[in-house]
Amino acid sequence: MNTTLYIFASVMLISLASFVGVFGISLREDRLRKALFFLIPLAVGALLGDAFLHLYPQALEKAESSVAVSLILLAGFVSFFVLEKYLRWHHGHAEEIANAPARAETKHLGPLVLVSDGIHNFIDGIIIGASYLVGIEVGIATTLAVILHEIPQEIGDFGVLIYAGYKKNTALFYNFLSALTAVLGAGFVLMFGSLSEGFAESAVPFAAGVFIYIASSDLIPELHKNRERKNLFYEILGITLGVLAMYFLLFLE
Repeated sequence: MNTTLYIFASVMLISLASFVGVFGISLREDRLRKALFFLIPLAVGALLGDAFLHLYPQALEKAESSVAVSLILLAGFVSFFVLEKYLRWHHGHAEEIANAPARAETKHLGPLVLVSDGIHNFIDGIIIGASYLVGIEVGIATTLAVILHEIPQEIGDFGVLIYAGYKKNTALFYNFLSALTAVLGAGFVLMFGSLSEGFAESAVPFAAGVFIYIASSDLIPELHKNRERKNLFYEILGITLGVLAMYFLLFLE
């Protein structure tokens, strides 16, 4: 199985994760919260584990300058901060629409979520493609990390589309189309990566910065919302399991 097949198999798997929303929405609220309670710390561990055990070390190994690698990592972190800030500004406007009395106006919320999700998935496709260009093991680890953080996001997106007035089948279809932008991102890497030998070397530390941002800025604050002390053990356990999963993938090399 060559690298191209690995890449497209992985991004198709990411795209199929969009269907998890229908299962999430069908669960009772208490069961859904329990599932997310397990998935979020697991995703934190997987993202940080992939960034620090796979992506960053691989980038250092191939780079001539460790400072350059660190700067690219920071660029990934800051770039995703700016992107999310932009999307949040528009989401803030969408939330005002969603709270309006006229139900028809909430239809604007659906396209907004689909576009923002499409952008995220396109970036995921680029990250996965670039990771496989570095090594199969790095690509598999990155795919697993992306899947774990995509599942809670897809459940939320599907719920928003239903709220915006989409029927379940329509919401699933549009959510899947939005997820397919990951395939475009992977295709972009294969096309552009062949033109520049340094593309993967730059994209990999950039991806590490993105993963560190997502884990620290998006997911860990969700864990802080739960202030019950008894949950701390399970949160640490979930993070540890995510990191260990990334660690054991090192032995695929």
